[in-house]
Amino acid sequence: MAIIEVNFISKCLMRVVTFNAIIPVDKFGPQAENAEQKPLKTLYLLHGIFGNYTDWVNGTRIQAWAEANDLAVIMPSGENRFYLDDEKSGELYGEFIGKELVEFTRNLFPLSDKREDTFIAGLSMGGYGAIRNGLKYAENFGCVIGLSAALVHDTWKDADNSAPIFTFRRNYYEAIFGEYDKVKGSDKDPKALLLKLKEEGRPIPKMYLCCGTEDGLVTANRDFRDFLNENGVDLTYVEGPGKHDWVFWDTYIKKVLDWLPLNRTGAGINSGNVK
Repeated sequence: MAIIEVNFISKCLMRVVTFNAIIPVDKFGPQAENAEQKPLKTLYLLHGIFGNYTDWVNGTRIQAWAEANDLAVIMPSGENRFYLDDEKSGELYGEFIGKELVEFTRNLFPLSDKREDTFIAGLSMGGYGAIRNGLKYAENFGCVIGLSAALVHDTWKDADNSAPIFTFRRNYYEAIFGEYDKVKGSDKDPKALLLKLKEEGRPIPKMYLCCGTEDGLVTANRDFRDFLNENGVDLTYVEGPGKHDWVFWDTYIKKVLDWLPLNRTGAGINSGNVK
């Protein structure tokens, strides 16, 4: 199992960016020695607010589970920008995640270039980013996963600037999403992106949503669940005891991997100890 930190110049962000990659190409044991090396299925895994590209490795057992499933995992940083394009600043986080990063990592690592082998997931802010970019760039992703997704794009109508944490202030929301009245129906609205895919007759990714029952975001996730069901999306929706924390995300990223169509060779040295 190789964990690699990569620095490269992003054309979408116009600067050097960093991501972590888990690449299961150095396994041991009889099964590994006799196994044919095939292009790897890949999960693009996004962090939440205040986080960075190290969060998933530090907060969960994703390394062991990726090894057990022959899964490459690519973990970029999204700052606090919700993985959206900002035309004013020129920082195109959405295009970076949904297109540039996919193309770059496929050139760098032995990854499958098939849509059905390529997945995107994230927690909280990254859950929104995975859903938004997974739908906007649906030609690249066969499965889209949101863990405790921060579907806040249309819930801040009455927000003001009195919140002690800046990420709950209206100024912050407007800096990220623009004017409130212009979000609905735009490409920052996952519902609008889904309806556009349906209208154009394009393939819609399979989707998995999960949220803790004690999480303040559960209402927004239930609303999105209902919308997806009404529109016939192939959706798995799961709720369970839990808050907005790493205990929940460590538990449910394993459930996500169990749900994904993976190889499950079990050739990794840690695979027998994963529970």
